[in-house]
Order: sequence, then structure tokens, then C-alpha cells
Amino acid sequence: MDVLIISLLTGVVGLGLGISGILAFRLSEKSRNSADLHSDEELPEGIAEVLAVLPSAAIVVDAGDDVVKASPAAYTYGLVRGHSLSSDELLEVVVRVRARGLIEEVNFKKERGGDRGFVRHLHARVAPLGSAYVLVLADDQTEAKRVHEVRRDFVANVSHELKTPVGALSLLAEAVTDCADDPEAVARFGGRIQQESKRLTQLVQEIIDLSRVQDHEAPGATEDVSIAKVIEEAVDRAKTRAEAKNISIDMVPTGEWTVLGSHDLLVNAVRNLIDNAISYSNDGTKVGVGAKEDGGNVLISVTDQGIGLSTEDTQRVFERFYRVDPARSRMTGGTGLGLSIVKHIVATHGGEVRVWSKLDQGSTFTIVLPLAHSEVDLSQAQQEGILLSDSNGQPLTVAQTQMQTQKEKS
Repeated sequence: MDVLIISLLTGVVGLGLGISGILAFRLSEKSRNSADLHSDEELPEGIAEVLAVLPSAAIVVDAGDDVVKASPAAYTYGLVRGHSLSSDELLEVVVRVRARGLIEEVNFKKERGGDRGFVRHLHARVAPLGSAYVLVLADDQTEAKRVHEVRRDFVANVSHELKTPVGALSLLAEAVTDCADDPEAVARFGGRIQQESKRLTQLVQEIIDLSRVQDHEAPGATEDVSIAKVIEEAVDRAKTRAEAKNISIDMVPTGEWTVLGSHDLLVNAVRNLIDNAISYSNDGTKVGVGAKEDGGNVLISVTDQGIGLSTEDTQRVFERFYRVDPARSRMTGGTGLGLSIVKHIVATHGGEVRVWSKLDQGSTFTIVLPLAHSEVDLSQAQQEGILLSDSNGQPLTVAQTQMQTQKEKS
């Protein structure tokens, strides 16, 4: 009996060892095959070097749908997780390309949970790579799509805005024709025609201005711009409109701060803020304009006692053609482009625009611009002898420096 039990136990142990050996062999074989598939030797010669210099996100998928090569951009776009494609839509295309042997292109979206719901729009070109692999080249189209949508909306908005004054001019012209024998009516309708013509001219000019500042990442002529002179000129240009509504403009004296950029563009930006304050303020109120230095920046603020903005308006006020009060804006000749122009001008100067507002109490718009230089930086540069100076030892402005450089070259 003991011999029988021992024999059975021996048989069971032997069977277990045999099964373990078979499993170990198969696992080893699978691991070896997997390692072979992921090795550089299995890929076409030089493909790794080619993929490394491509601007697109590059992914190489093997016959088992495992990712054997992937560029950093592929991980940035969230296309690869471990050794697998993270997009089911892209994987379907890969399988289809492998089966058919034909190149396919696909547009798809990829959500990134870590980016607070940010959706990336991608375009991928999928092609066979040799007999065992499939190559995926993906490009991020998110910015291009955004620009396309902005342009489409811009054209639609421009068409709508132009249609209103053009239609009004047509109707007024017909009215003048019908009452040609009535001098008073002709004079009245003629005045309306002039008003609509001015509005149309302003709209076209602001569209041109907006296009110019959007097309250039930096102002064309860079110079040392005096903030005091910018504010002074902007206030002077806005005085006529302010006086027509009995609105006083209080200009707070400013320091001798300078920024690098375009004097004319910055005057345009501040003037637009002042005009906006006048448009949305009641007669007999005040508009304040001033500037101060804060941490290497200069802050130009325009404050009014107008109708104020809601939270929704505050978030959208810099959009093209957005009007807080459409009726008031059209009555004052506003186009809805002024604040958008301000935003883009300031952006080209490396700054930003902030807004604080409360309904029925007023608003404060603040332009934040980096200073051209600080007194500490200038002093240190002078001490180290690296700052260009005039014959009196005074620091040269940017414009003077350019002239000095040209003289030295000649």
C-alpha cells in the first residue's frame, strides 16, 4: 500500500514538473519572440534615425498591434500608453491598413483628462512599413482648426456688420429720391446718410487696424516709448467726444517710464479704452486715466463711472464685435472692435489687458506692459561699461543706439 501511494505521489510530482517545464519553455519562447519584435534589428534599416527627425509624431506598430517605436510627440499627444495605441479609432485604421496594404488618412480627437477636458484635434497618415509593421505619422491640427474657426467667424461677423450700414444707406438714398421736392426732408436724410457713412468708414478702418495688429507678432518700428506722452496724446484725442457728453477726463501725473514698442499703436490702444469709457458713461460723469509701476511693469488704467459689466460680459468683452449694450453701441457709432484691437496691440508689446467691473458702478481697464529697463539695470550696466552712452555719459535710447551703431558701421 505504501509503495502504491509513493508511486502515485511520484507520478503527480513528475507530471507537475513536466507541465511546469512546458509552460516555462513556452513563456521563454514568447518572451524571446516579443523581444525580437521590439528590437531594432527587425525594423527596416535606418528607420529609427528617420523617425527621430520627423516633425510629426511617429509610431511603429508590429503585427501584434504592439507599439515598438514611438517618438516623444506621440506620448505628448497621448497616442501611446505602454506598448499599445490609446486610440481605438486609430487602432482600427492600423488594422485595416495592415490587411489591405493601402495608405489611409484619418482625422480624430484625443481627450486629455489631465488638461481639464482639453481636446486635441489630430490628423494621422497610416501606411504599411515593410511586411510586418505599420507606420503612423500624426500631426496636431488644434491650432490650425482654431485659426480656421476664428477666420470663419470673423468673415461672418464682418459681413453682418457691413450689411447694416450699407442697407441703411440704400434706404436713405431711396428716401432722398422720393422727397426731392422737400428741402427739409432732403437735409434730414442727408444728415443720416453722412452719419451712416462715417460709421461705415470707422468700421472698415477698425477692421483694417485689427487685421494689421493680428498679422504681426511684434510692432514694426521698435523704439523707447514714453508712457506719459502716450497718455497725454490719447487724452487729447478723446477730449472732443468727452466734452460733447460733458464728461471730464482726469489725468493723473505719471512717472518717466518707457516701454519698447510703437508710440502710435500704444496711443491707439489707450485712446480706444478712453473712447470705450466715454461711450458707456452717462453725461456729466468722470473718466480717470493714470499709470503706475509694479514689479518691472507699467500699468496704464482707465476708470469710468459707467454702466459696468456683468461676469459674463467681463469674460467676453474682448471678443470681436461683442457689444455689452448693442443699442447704446450703435447709437454712439461703436463697432464692437475697439477692445479687441486693444487686446492685440498690447499682446504685440508683450503685455496683457485686465478688467475689473461692477454693474451700475463702473469699470477699470488696465494695460500691463513690461518696462524697457529699470534704473537698477541701467546703473549696473553703466558700472560694468556695457551700456552705450552719449558724450555726456547719459544712457542712449533704443533709437539713438541704432543710429550710433549705423555710424560705427559707416
